[in-house]
Amino acid sequence: MTIEDIQNEIIDEFSMFEDWEERYQYMIDLGKDLPLIDDQYKTDSNIIKGCQSKVWVHAEMKDDKIEFTADSDAIITKGIIAILIRVFSNQHPKDIIDADMSFIDKIGLKEHLSPTRANGLVSMIKQLKMYAIAYQTQLK
Repeated sequence: MTIEDIQNEIIDEFSMFEDWEERYQYMIDLGKDLPLIDDQYKTDSNIIKGCQSKVWVHAEMKDDKIEFTADSDAIITKGIIAILIRVFSNQHPKDIIDADMSFIDKIGLKEHLSPTRANGLVSMIKQLKMYAIAYQTQLK
């Protein structure tokens, strides 16, 4: 599936819920299903800077695609990173770099987060795209 296909799938899923309480619960459930980062990668160098909670992300290149794993010490934040990893994992670095992230506005995520969580969301996206940039330079 392309990044856009996955984003559209997420938009459809979020539209099934009537209120944000249900959407938060859904995000928490997504966080519980997150492919967990191996403990050896839960290091300070893998913590996303700019997040209020601790969020660890590890990226690995396999067959010209990046696989992400992550974890967080906060349940909502874990749900947010789970959504981003679902969108970006197993995608080509260039597709990640070029990805339009407007689906976040379409599901209303940013406007329903506290300012510190919204900043954390931006930091997560930046970090995932930085991994993609690093791997893209290795492919050239």
